[in-house]
Amino acid sequence: MTTLVIFLQLLIIIPLALGLNHPNCDLTNTQDQGSTLRIFHIDSPCSPFKSSSPLSWEARVLKTLAQDQARLQYLTSLVAGRSVVPVASGRQMLQSTTYIVKAKIGTPAQSLLLAMDTSSDVAWLPCSGCVGCPSTTAFSPAKSTTFKNVSCSAPQCKQVPNPTCGSRACSFNLTYGSSSIAANLSQDTFRLAADPINAFTFGCVNKVAGGGTVPPPQGLLGLGRGPLSLMSQAQSLYKSTFSYCLPSFRSLAFSGSLRLGPTAQPVRVKYTQLLRNPRRSSLYYVNLVAIRVAKKVVDIPPPAIAFNPTTGAGTIFDSGTVYTRLSKPVYEAVRNEFRKRVKPRTAVVTSLGGFDTCYSGKITVPTITFMFKGVNMTMPADNLMLHSSAGSLSCLAIASSPENVNSVVNVIASMQQQNHRVLIDVPNGRLGLARERCS
Repeated sequence: MTTLVIFLQLLIIIPLALGLNHPNCDLTNTQDQGSTLRIFHIDSPCSPFKSSSPLSWEARVLKTLAQDQARLQYLTSLVAGRSVVPVASGRQMLQSTTYIVKAKIGTPAQSLLLAMDTSSDVAWLPCSGCVGCPSTTAFSPAKSTTFKNVSCSAPQCKQVPNPTCGSRACSFNLTYGSSSIAANLSQDTFRLAADPINAFTFGCVNKVAGGGTVPPPQGLLGLGRGPLSLMSQAQSLYKSTFSYCLPSFRSLAFSGSLRLGPTAQPVRVKYTQLLRNPRRSSLYYVNLVAIRVAKKVVDIPPPAIAFNPTTGAGTIFDSGTVYTRLSKPVYEAVRNEFRKRVKPRTAVVTSLGGFDTCYSGKITVPTITFMFKGVNMTMPADNLMLHSSAGSLSCLAIASSPENVNSVVNVIASMQQQNHRVLIDVPNGRLGLARERCS
């Protein structure tokens, strides 16, 4: 079996001096080498989708907080059973994505930069002639000799919501906030590096309509557990196993790795059980049993972190959320203990947007440890604190879940996962963690 090792380029707080002329930024002309691909952060100067208007540090933080809130609203709507949308995650449909990977679709191959999401079920692409799609780059079915539409009688058609039969092809139309997408369910050869997946099923988007919500420009690749996800469709190749390691956002290298398949996965990994929520089986739930600040185990009401498959309560790992969100009683208990242990004790607490634990000047902060059954995840300052460009302000990059969503869901997000190897092993029902320098 081929193991796919994908090197990531990640940028959250980006030195503005690094630009598209940097030697590592030739994304569109990147040549796959063996089984290696590169992935870029959507806001990287290397990304063709980055904002053309540079934002201040404070503006970037506030923008990301707003994006995280929209994603959290989607994730919690899923676990509460209020959504049957299988084709894109809330962050993708409601705002910008986080990571993009170069994939090749069709025969001959056409390259697109797809958003990668561990909490999404399937793949979809903008197709040529799409009305309202945000990018002029699209997949052209007419240029692929292996493309075909999925018929209404195919089992895959039953895995999308409200399928209809237009021109004998399975199609669907979904509404997201003020926007909607219309797509045909299609199949073609799909390649990640040297690994071909024949008759891969995806949504071929032909129309996007509505107001301010914008889908990812060139499509999405889902790494969840749903029947149309990459892991399910390529089960014979990757055995529903993958791992990723996100580097420090402050690293000059901006590189990490994503490995698909059980071969070459790390050996020195400790595991905790993967839990399954029948309402949203694709999300990666784990059993969070306690949280420690420095050496103090925080007093948290057990129901606040307990897994409940009926209500969707519990804790998930998610690559698309940037800053960890904790339900209100959990967050307040952790925050209060954190403030007690910041040095000097005379440091004045301020706020910035949804972050209510910010400090001016130099401080020393305690570690925070998420304690799962079987493994602990300890986070030093680099995983916990956001620092302003000038270095005068720093904020604890963990926040309370918004009041207007199902706030019993705790989301372990990408900043807190950085420099940890996270291994998803679906056949054995486990999630592995190991500290690793990913840069």
